[in-house]
Amino acid sequence: MSNQHKIGWIGLGRMGEPMSKRILNNKCDLSVWNRTKEKAKPLTDAGAKLVDNKADLATCDIVFTMVSTTGDLKEVLFADDGLLSKSAKPKMVVDCSSISQEGSGEVRAELEKRGVAYLCAPVSGNGKVAKAGKLSIVSSGPRASYEIARPYLAMLGRGETWVGEGELARVWKIAHNTMFGVIIQSLCEITVLAEKAGIPRHVFLKSINDSVLGSMYTTYKTPTMTNLTFDKVTFTPKLLLKDMDLGMSAAKAQGVPMPAAAATRESIANLVGRGYENVDFSILLVEIAKSAGLELTPDNVEMNDGLES
Repeated sequence: MSNQHKIGWIGLGRMGEPMSKRILNNKCDLSVWNRTKEKAKPLTDAGAKLVDNKADLATCDIVFTMVSTTGDLKEVLFADDGLLSKSAKPKMVVDCSSISQEGSGEVRAELEKRGVAYLCAPVSGNGKVAKAGKLSIVSSGPRASYEIARPYLAMLGRGETWVGEGELARVWKIAHNTMFGVIIQSLCEITVLAEKAGIPRHVFLKSINDSVLGSMYTTYKTPTMTNLTFDKVTFTPKLLLKDMDLGMSAAKAQGVPMPAAAATRESIANLVGRGYENVDFSILLVEIAKSAGLELTPDNVEMNDGLES
C-alpha cells in the first residue's frame, strides 16, 4: 500500500500547501506544522492534523520539508524547538526545498549521525503547477530510501526520478533553475523585439507556444506577460536571484563557463536592486521594454495557461 506510513509536513507556503494537499487527497495519514497556523486551515478542514510543535512530527515515519533556504531547513530540523529536539525521531526526512549542494550535504551528515535517512527531492514547478499535479520531482540519496518514499513523491506530480546518491538532486535543481532564468531573459528580450517591430504581444507569444520552441513554461507565462498581471506571483525576483547565484557558484566549483547565465544573473540583480519584491519575476519584461524605449500596456486578452486541474 502506498499510504501505509504516517506522513509529517513542515512548510505550508506557496508550494508546500498544494503539495501536502495532494498527499492528503490520497488518503494518507498527514500531520502538518507551519509557523503561521492560519495557513494550515485548508488542510485541517480536509482532515490533516495540525501539531503545535515541530517535534510533535518526530513520531511520523516520513517528514517532508518545503522551506526557503538552507538556514531555514537547519532551523526546522535542528533548532532547540526543531523536529529533532526531543528523543523521538522520524525514519526519514524528505526535503523538497531549493538549497545549495553544500548545505544539503551538511544536513545529510547531521541526520545520518542521528540515525535518520535523508532524501533530497527538489521539484520543478510553481504553486499553480503543484495544485494541478504537474510537478516533476528529482531525488537523490540512498536508493532504498527513494523506493520507500517513491509512492508519496508520485502523488506530488507527473513524474519522479532518482538521479543517484548524495546531493546530485541539488545539482539538478540548480542547473534547472539556472536554465529557468536564462529562458525568461531570452523570452522577454525577443517579445520586446517583436512588439517594438509591430507584432502584438499576445500574437507573438501564442505563435512561440505553437512552435518547436514552445513549452509548458512559455505557455503558463504567456497570460502574465500578455496582460501584465505581475501581482499573480509564482516566483519572485529575489528567489530567482538566489537560484542564479547558486548556479554561478556551482559553475565556478565545476570549472564550467556559463556566459548566458552570468548575464542573466546581472539582469535579475538589477530587478532586485530596483525594489521589485512581491511581484512575479516575469516583470523583467517591463524593464527590458523600458530599456528599449517601449512603454507596455496590457493586451487584456483571455488566454489559457494550460494548468487547469
